Amino acid sequence: MELIQLQAFLEAAALGSFRRAAAALNTSQPSVSARIHALEDEMGVPLFHRTARGVRLTDMGRTFLPFASRSTESLRRGREVLEGVRQVSAGILNMATARVIGTYVLPGILQKFHEQHPDTNLHIKVGGSSEVLQMVLDEEVQIGLARHMQHADVEAVHLYDEEAVLVAHPDHPFSKHGAATMQDVAQEPLILYDPGDPGSSYYTFINRVCRDAGVTPKVEMNLDSVEAAKNMVELGLGISFLPRSGVRQELERGTLSMIRLIEGQQVRLPTYVLLRRGQHYSPTVLAFLRLLTEIYDIDVSVLRGTGQ
Repeated sequence: MELIQLQAFLEAAALGSFRRAAAALNTSQPSVSARIHALEDEMGVPLFHRTARGVRLTDMGRTFLPFASRSTESLRRGREVLEGVRQVSAGILNMATARVIGTYVLPGILQKFHEQHPDTNLHIKVGGSSEVLQMVLDEEVQIGLARHMQHADVEAVHLYDEEAVLVAHPDHPFSKHGAATMQDVAQEPLILYDPGDPGSSYYTFINRVCRDAGVTPKVEMNLDSVEAAKNMVELGLGISFLPRSGVRQELERGTLSMIRLIEGQQVRLPTYVLLRRGQHYSPTVLAFLRLLTEIYDIDVSVLRGTGQ
């Protein structure tokens, strides 16, 4: 039983004519007749008396009429509910972000997005990169922003590389020279952050740089945030590799100094937007993804798999 069959049945019952029903449905009379014949075949009973002056319901047709009417009304209401949900969800952006990205990078992105879409409600969750990945997998959020994460069910699109720079107190000996070797770094108290994320790309790349240089760092503090690590360095309690976006203001004010590594090593933290594969997204989500393509010049073909 198909909706077009029920619609033809109801119009013919109301108008008493297949011809007038066809006009109301913007189709041909043979098409209406075929739909009703198919419905009668499925029901196993005639629903109309056919006469030269038109059609009228049989007893079976009158019995079936209220059920057909309720069915089409239920479908109409269902479409209205879905449309309402679509319109509401179109104005909501649910996303998750890793802590450093959410603190220092995302606010600027959201400011631009809000200027373009001022009526959008932004729902943001913050966690470690592995937690962001899980929220995307569990469909708690539509978009994730995290360091490098891989999963077969998630599309990870590279946005940019965040450089983690070596910083020290302005009075530190490193600051006077503006540069240091990794052997020098290994002799100083090193302050790190984000120890709670087992998949932290920060730790991965710090360890790789030290390993490549053949040194073992003296890690004196493992803190839970970039802000805490910055404070300790500003107090002269050690040196640290910190995201450039997180120390920009301190470098400008002169409360921290950036130290160049003589060997030329760089600590780069790749940053990705995470999308659940096979999802269909609202216009609001697609608009945010397009903004990311404008800011970071990523390939717009990433949008092909997002259910446009």
